[in-house]
Amino acid sequence: MIRHALVLPVLLLASGLALADPQAGRALHDQHCLKCHDSSVYTRPDRRVKDLAGLRKQVQRCELSLGLTWFDQDIDHVVEYLNDNFYHFQ
Repeated sequence: MIRHALVLPVLLLASGLALADPQAGRALHDQHCLKCHDSSVYTRPDRRVKDLAGLRKQVQRCELSLGLTWFDQDIDHVVEYLNDNFYHFQ
């Protein structure tokens, strides 16, 4: 019984269903992302990001370019913040 109780949280995290905190994402975004660009990059008509998977990949690329060492959860937080405030993907 205890073994099953431990497996479910691991499966949820592995499947990307962990809850992201958009406020934590905003803090990370404002501290790091705004060094390179303002929020107009998210709202321009010819934006590169077309779906949630693409948004996550773009956040990962930016994190790598800046030499940050975010955890996956930090990336999830930023993706959630950007999606909630700019992209609105399902």
